[in-house]
Amino acid sequence: MPLRVKSWTRTHARRTWPPVGFVRFGSLRRLTPIDEDFGFSRGKPIDRYYIDRFVAAHGGKPGYVLGDVRGRVLEVGEDKYTRRYGTVYEGDPAEAPDGYVTRSEVLHGDASNQGATIVGDLATGEGLPSEAYDCVICLQTLPVIYDVHGAVQNLHRILKPGGVALITVNGICRICRPDYELWGDYWRFTSLSLRRLLEEAFPADGITVESFGNVLSASAFLYGVAAEELKPEELNLRDPDYEVSIAARVVRAA
Repeated sequence: MPLRVKSWTRTHARRTWPPVGFVRFGSLRRLTPIDEDFGFSRGKPIDRYYIDRFVAAHGGKPGYVLGDVRGRVLEVGEDKYTRRYGTVYEGDPAEAPDGYVTRSEVLHGDASNQGATIVGDLATGEGLPSEAYDCVICLQTLPVIYDVHGAVQNLHRILKPGGVALITVNGICRICRPDYELWGDYWRFTSLSLRRLLEEAFPADGITVESFGNVLSASAFLYGVAAEELKPEELNLRDPDYEVSIAARVVRAA
């Protein structure tokens, strides 16, 4: 092979590997996902893996680590994360030591959720008390609310001064069903757009935003591959160009 051609071939091969035409898609060469339900039928969906890591980082153990999930807590839709990452005090709330959840409440948009303690509207604020909560857990909720600006203003309003909201939203994600048909699926976010949105209500120095994901975990999530099917190092690598899940901790000024 002439030296000039050999040099070009080596340079071109270094720039594109595998060479064009040699990519092997295997099980991913398909027009439908491996699992239609985000990976639930195979294990834990990849975005849930990231959500768990985020909330766990802000949970606490009374008497050992003081976390955000404490005091009077409101969670949207269910109380799973309140109970998993907070410690509910079973006695008189007035006697609870610092760090315990003294009151756990669940917000839902209508009375169909029998576990809901509050029926209200986060976008309009209807049914929600002001300056009531030490912690609000709002996971994967903003994407299905059209008026996200109103929702963020009400998150601020219902927190006590110094209270904390733990928020997660979708970045790279398929359409969420049945949410799309029930009440809508309107938004996908980036770290920048979530921060700008939260700054409409909260002080900038009270907002911490982080993202989770990389090209492999993003692709696997779109196909419905479960978190258990990837290695921890494949899930935990964070590439800011591939935001699967975006999370924010926001604090209302004291």
